[in-house]
Order: sequence, then C-alpha cells, then structure tokens
Amino acid sequence: MLLVSDLKQYSYCPRIVYYRYCLPAIRPVTYKMEQGRLAQEDEEDRERRRSLRTYGLTEGERYFNLDVTSETLDLRGRIDLAIRCRDEAIVVEYKDSPGRAGQHIFRQLTAYAMLLEEHWGVPAWRGFIYFIPTRRVRDVSITPELRAEVRGALVAMREIVTGERMPEPPNQRAKCEVCEFRRFCNDVI
Repeated sequence: MLLVSDLKQYSYCPRIVYYRYCLPAIRPVTYKMEQGRLAQEDEEDRERRRSLRTYGLTEGERYFNLDVTSETLDLRGRIDLAIRCRDEAIVVEYKDSPGRAGQHIFRQLTAYAMLLEEHWGVPAWRGFIYFIPTRRVRDVSITPELRAEVRGALVAMREIVTGERMPEPPNQRAKCEVCEFRRFCNDVI
C-alpha cells in the first residue's frame, strides 16, 4: 500500500518513490524535514485552543493525526487535521512555509480528501493549507481534475515500484539542489 506522503514526493520528483520502495535502506532525513515536523507539533497545540473561525466554520469536530486507509485506492496516510461537519469532511494540511504551495501539495491534500470521504462516508469538496510561519490559510477546492491527477500519479507510482525502474530526473533541476537524495542520483547538475 502506498502512502500519501509518497504521492507528494512523487509529484516533486518521481525518483523519491523509487528510492523508498526499490532501495529502502536509503532514507535521509534533512534538517528542514525535522524542523517542519517540530513546527507542526507546536501548531497542533495552538490549533486545539483556536475556534474553527480560522476556516470560516461555525461547527465541526476536529480529529488530529487521523490515520486513514483506502482499499479502493490502495493508499493510506495520516491527516494533520480532519474536520467533520454535518454534511462535509474537510482536510487541513499544515505547512512550514511562508505561503507557497506547489502542485505536489494540492495533490497531497486531494488524496487525503479522497481517503477521508471513504473513511467517513461524506463528501470532501474542499480542504485548507495552513501556513505555519504566517498563520494564513488557503482554501483549496477538491476538483475532479485534481482527483484524476491523484489517480494517474498512483498508477505511475505503482509502475515504478513493480518495474523497479528509476525514473528520469525532474525537468526543474533546481529541485535537485535541495533534495535529500541528490547524492544518490549521480546526475550532473
């Protein structure tokens, strides 16, 4: 079963999925990754004291670090914050960045929404990205296009894993300069 975090990584660079599943002994952790984890823990403490007004909601029940699994998608993950409303499920993803979110984050949020729909049996039409440093929230619509991107990426990820084939490097080679796997790829940058 794949992880939602794998989907996010795949969207950033497909090679990360290859390393995780085909060469599992290689899993570097960077300072930035560890700082992000610590910032998220601090934010969860603050979130427990806040009202739902931050998300434009008047009612809902919060669930922190909710584990969700989908046999249909063959995918699992842990949602930072899930909010269950009467007729809607909402995913909140914390990010330790000043306010930028790439396509990999939108796909991650969408995958969590799809898992949450299956878990709770209510639709998830939207989610939120909470930017920790600025304490700003970005509303994201969970569109059919994003859902299709998630499904397509999952198929491609399974092909990498079952074929044990290293993908080509990303087109945006600047990503390689800050990647924790840079020293394993041996590409000339």
